[in-house]
Amino acid sequence: MHKAALAILLALVGVALMSTARSQPYPPGTIRIIAPGPPGSPRDIRARWVAEQLTSALNQPVIVDNRAGAGGNIGMEAAAKSAPDGRTLVIVDTGTLTMNPHLYDRTGYDALSDFIPVVRLVDAPLMLAVRTDLPARSVADLIRLAQDKPGQLSYGSPGIGTPPHLAGELFKRTARIDVVHVPYKGFSPALTDLMAGRIDYMTDNVGLLAQQVAAGKIRALAITGPKRLAAVPDVPTMAEAGLPGYEFTAWMGVAVPAGTPAAIVARLNAELVRALRTPGGQTWFESQGGEVVADSPEAFAQVVRSEHARWRQVIQEARIKAE
Repeated sequence: MHKAALAILLALVGVALMSTARSQPYPPGTIRIIAPGPPGSPRDIRARWVAEQLTSALNQPVIVDNRAGAGGNIGMEAAAKSAPDGRTLVIVDTGTLTMNPHLYDRTGYDALSDFIPVVRLVDAPLMLAVRTDLPARSVADLIRLAQDKPGQLSYGSPGIGTPPHLAGELFKRTARIDVVHVPYKGFSPALTDLMAGRIDYMTDNVGLLAQQVAAGKIRALAITGPKRLAAVPDVPTMAEAGLPGYEFTAWMGVAVPAGTPAAIVARLNAELVRALRTPGGQTWFESQGGEVVADSPEAFAQVVRSEHARWRQVIQEARIKAE
């Protein structure tokens, strides 16, 4: 009884705090959301969803500022150097906050001290897809093909050191195969070459790849998470498709420059959590192949610190270095 009463009390306190945060006035002016990727990339698509929600919630203009390059470092550096006044937000993810600091000699920002995490939007696995004429109908088939042709198969990624690249390297190491990594400047050119048959496979955003799978332009082999997704229920997990022991999931969220007032962080968190928890918000992210998180700034910050330490160890042991 005491535990139940405490849970109810904490829930009521959370609602009260959210209501208080939403009642606070927001600094006037145009709000910019930096997307550290090109138009059409997963970072850009999530940034535009956030922009739409905040435009409505704050009744202020919100624009998306695409800053592609260097695995997201260019956009992240621009965000870190922006005024902490609530008018600059940035889309952050597993790559920019927990992988890049260990992949690059210089990123232009400090992942742990230059930003305040606002909210984790989504946690999502990736999809492994192959060109349609590749004689591989399962992950087990792909592994056998790569073993029969060492050094001849290739996979694409949006760039060196990006989460899809590390997911590909983890696949390569787990399956013990010799394949060639082909880095691109973003998701779209990699997908274009996959559909054209210039590369053999890629592992990337479920929602974006699923569109081309449905159109018959590429073939899905597996989901990298621990369970199947409602958005693509017919696509098996890596374990089901022939590679047990392999899992890779990535999160994406929103952050602001360090020094941004706590009241602004609380207001942004409250508005985005509200939007994420609506049926429409959950359905949208599910259609993109992810699961809504909608956590607190404190919980998100703890995840960043934990993952930052985890990937430092993985990357150093694997001796992966971005060029």
